[in-house]
Amino acid sequence: MTNGKRTMLYGKGDVFVYRTYVPNIKGLRQIPESSFNERDNTIFGFNCQIALKGDAFLTSFTEGDNSLVVATDSMKNFIQYEMANFQGNTAESFIKFICNRFLDKYAHVDAVELTANEMPFEHVLVPTGTGHDKSHLVYKKSRNEYATTTIEVVRTGTGNKVVKHTSGIRDVHLIKVSGSSFYGFIRDQYTTLPEAFDRPLFIYLDFDWEYENIEDASGANPEKYVASEQIADIANTVFHELDNKSIQQLIYKIGLRILDRFPQLKNIQFKTNNRTWETVVEEIPNAKGSVYQEPRPPYGFQGFEVTQADLKAEKEKEAAEAIQ
Repeated sequence: MTNGKRTMLYGKGDVFVYRTYVPNIKGLRQIPESSFNERDNTIFGFNCQIALKGDAFLTSFTEGDNSLVVATDSMKNFIQYEMANFQGNTAESFIKFICNRFLDKYAHVDAVELTANEMPFEHVLVPTGTGHDKSHLVYKKSRNEYATTTIEVVRTGTGNKVVKHTSGIRDVHLIKVSGSSFYGFIRDQYTTLPEAFDRPLFIYLDFDWEYENIEDASGANPEKYVASEQIADIANTVFHELDNKSIQQLIYKIGLRILDRFPQLKNIQFKTNNRTWETVVEEIPNAKGSVYQEPRPPYGFQGFEVTQADLKAEKEKEAAEAIQ
């Protein structure tokens, strides 16, 4: 919260909350890049971070006056107990629900910002007599990528208002063993990196996206909801298809494909990290392939936002080229 030019907030992190048998998300828009059509919410779990903002907290900092302080332990309990009253089935609708409930409960709080990182679990496979199928009783903790959501709700004279929201996915790690290159960059007295015309490209990706209408993230209309699993599947497909000349080009093309498939999104934002392996043995006699090792730091990174305006410009460009 800014009091004049002052940042002022406090809160609680690592608030873990799990609920079982939340209704599944069904009826998602089907896209060519993904077979994902339903999210299993049998285990609906998150690691949350909540922050309260408001001018009423100033004296707690300047004078040690705790009369208006909501203890961070109370914040933790509030999230966990209110999970039982939640009626939706998406992370976005859950944290919006918590933010609004908090503002309704504590009239002196001006704004609540809440981030929820998914705690993903996967079915284990069990024998069925004719093969193996998913157990609906036993799950295993996933160590793969996870979804994340942040929403901030502020109190206004006409009611509560969402002023910030992002949905996202973290820790997508992809390696493409062939079909990536990086050459043609500036070469001067500081350049030691060789040009690469076909390299194994290992990247870490984080995505964030915003809806044009935050209500589309509620899951009330599943056709409008964008599942993080579908976003990851699009990234996988574009990486497979594209003979990419750089990570920058790759994330731009991924962003365009995502916005084309999901026009209800305002933008897609990327944070990427280059973890390309270092070559130990380039050629192996009488065998295909090479030997590599983990890269040494430092690491290259990229940040980029692709918007609907970019997609429109690309389509206009393609249409003009088709006429020529």
